Formats: sequence, C-alpha cells, structure tokens
Amino acid sequence: MIYSMTGYGKSVLQLPTKKITIELKSLNSKNLDVNARMPSIYREKELVIRKLLADELVRGKIDFSIYVEATAEDTSTQINTPVVKQYIEQLRNVVNGDEIELLKMAVRFPDALNTVREEIDEGEWQTIETEIKAAIAQLNTYRLDEGKVLEIDFNNRITIIGNLLEQVIAMDPERIEGVRERLLKGVEELKEKYDENRFEQELVYYIEKFDITEEKVRLKNHLNYFTESINSEDSNGKKLGFISQEIGREINTIGSKSNYAPMQQLVVQMKDELEKIKEQLLNVL
Repeated sequence: MIYSMTGYGKSVLQLPTKKITIELKSLNSKNLDVNARMPSIYREKELVIRKLLADELVRGKIDFSIYVEATAEDTSTQINTPVVKQYIEQLRNVVNGDEIELLKMAVRFPDALNTVREEIDEGEWQTIETEIKAAIAQLNTYRLDEGKVLEIDFNNRITIIGNLLEQVIAMDPERIEGVRERLLKGVEELKEKYDENRFEQELVYYIEKFDITEEKVRLKNHLNYFTESINSEDSNGKKLGFISQEIGREINTIGSKSNYAPMQQLVVQMKDELEKIKEQLLNVL
C-alpha cells in the first residue's frame, strides 16, 4: 500500500471555558517540514507536538494549528486597582474632570492593567494531546485514500509499459533482420568484391552493439519490482523513485540502441508513461 503526502485532519474539543480547534494540513516535500501555530500558553509543548508529528507523519510539508475560542468568562487580565487610584489622584492635581473621564485617562497609563501569565493545566493538555492524535489519524486516513487512487494509476501505467515492452520483444527479431538487410544492401551498392566470411563476422559484431536482450530482461525485472514495492506494507516514495530511475535508464538504452523507427515509437510511449509516474511519485510518502 502507498500513502499520499497530501492530507487534511481536524479535531474540535469543547472545554468548560473555551473551544479548541486542532487543524492539520499536509503537502508533498522531500523531508519533514513542520510549521506550527499555537497560542503562547501551549508553546512549552511545541517540541512534544513536533515529535508526535514526526513519528506519525514521517515526511511532508505540515501546517499544524491550534485555535482557541473563549466560550465563557475567562480572562487573565486584571485591573491594577492601587496603581489606577494613584493615577486618578495625580490627575486631579493637574486637571478638573469627573471620575469617569479621569478613569479613562488612568487606565491608559503603564501598569494600569496586570496580565497574569496562564499556566498550562496538565489534565487539559492530556485531553488536547488525545485530540491532536485524532487529527493525525484523520489526516493519515485521508493520505491512505489518496494513496489508493495513486496506486491504481501506477499499476495502470506500469501495465502499459509492460505491454509496450512485449511489443518491443516481439519486434526485436524483425529489427535485427532489418539491420542486417540494410548493411548487406549498403555493401552490395559499393559494387566491390568482399570476403563473405569476414563480412559475417563483422555483421555479428555490429549487430551485437544493437543487442537489447539485457535491457529487456532488466526492464521487466524493474517493472515487477515496482509493482511488488507498491504492494508492500510500507509506503516508500523514495524507493519507488529510485526504481523509476532504473526503469528510465533501461528504456533510454533500448531507445538509443534500437536504430529502428517502429521500436523508437514504442520507446517514446514508454517514456511518456514513465514521466507521468515520476510526476505522481512526488506526492507519495
């Protein structure tokens, strides 16, 4: 089975005084790249979150967000009453004004408000961590569903390349005979006498340079290995990428050795299918 690197996961947690929304988005990337956004109260848990994401998601460009929405009276900011009263007394000595106007001026001065630093509640955090894992599980389900679509596409294209290879194999004797006839015709057009035995020796040597037997065998093996790797328990996009490179190498060698237009047309079709596979492999975990 294979997993796509594209995915989305979301989990919503309702606590007594706030609603917490956890959101995960994933796109393709060569390595793990995590971008985490969260309120300052949870920053001390960022390393824990990053490790959790790295263990479960392995690879990809990950956007992780925690959004907090207050749903009850819950504030960490308090009026510094002694300081505000002192400001008002000082203002009375400067200007005449009613109490409301003086209060409006006083609360704008430094230290009129105290912000109490919130401490994370470990019980609350355990609940949040459970929801983070739920969002990750949802994202992985999304990745698996996307991977199934990619798997069908890969299998179809590998089958097409395999069918084209069978056509190449069937065409090969005809190609070799065509090369032999062209060489013989070229020699006869010279209207010179030649040693037939020596010509046969040279012909065999020349045709060996165009022999693609090894390439055909290796290409078939690589196609089988690609299919086996797709059906393995692990999703390894990098491994499939390496195999696709080997497939491309054999296809290119067949093309350069073929020296036969009908076979080169088949090679072009194989290259086209392989390019589509390589493009999609960029999304595989």
